[in-house]
Amino acid sequence: MRLDGFVEPGSEEVALLESLDAGRLPRHIAVIMDGNGRWAGQRMLPRVMGHRAGIDSVREIVEDTRRLGIGALTLYAFSTENWKRPKAEVRTLMRLLKEFIRKEMRRVHENNIRFQAIGRVRELDESVQGELRRFEELTAGNTGMVLNVALNYSGRAELTDACNRLIAERARAGDASEVDEDAIAGALYTAGLPDPDLLIRTSGEVRISNFLLWQIAYAEIYITPTFWPDFRRRHLLEALVEYQRRDRRYGGI
Repeated sequence: MRLDGFVEPGSEEVALLESLDAGRLPRHIAVIMDGNGRWAGQRMLPRVMGHRAGIDSVREIVEDTRRLGIGALTLYAFSTENWKRPKAEVRTLMRLLKEFIRKEMRRVHENNIRFQAIGRVRELDESVQGELRRFEELTAGNTGMVLNVALNYSGRAELTDACNRLIAERARAGDASEVDEDAIAGALYTAGLPDPDLLIRTSGEVRISNFLLWQIAYAEIYITPTFWPDFRRRHLLEALVEYQRRDRRYGGI
């Protein structure tokens, strides 16, 4: 696979890129961005510096996945459990989110990327909701990659919301028919998108942390010890090379 100007000539990324089969790239990549705090701790820095450094990784990985032709990218940014963190850290995370949107919104739009926030966004501060709405409205007509950012998200909450939505819709319509898998999939936050083919988790932790529980049923899981602030193009290409080495049988032989 070749993309002019995508990697520096002579770099180790060249061989990784050339080993990829463009016809077997994942349609949808999901990422658990983990390790910001530990990255900062190793450098004797405040945790906030790890979160700020992680923004650079977001910027690069979003642009790289778009250039590779990936159809959708879902980033796990803030879980429902993250409210348990110190209030000062939560405030900082929300401030950094708004800062990222203001700085990157135009570039994302110019790259024909459609942004959407998934999760219980209505429970976030109104100032955060306003920035998210602006981002979504600006990019709503874009036809390239879809960028999902999971905020105040949990997989169990998503399934609960999907069930309640179906119950309410069927009650209004007087529909007593059984719910099937297609109905549930259509009520999820990610409705209309293919399920992730590849789930990447940084920092070496081996768990899925309540993320996309329905959607990752058949996803290939790739764990890297690299902390999220250090995760760059080379690491993404390594994950894709490993993904293409695997034999995906979906329960068959």
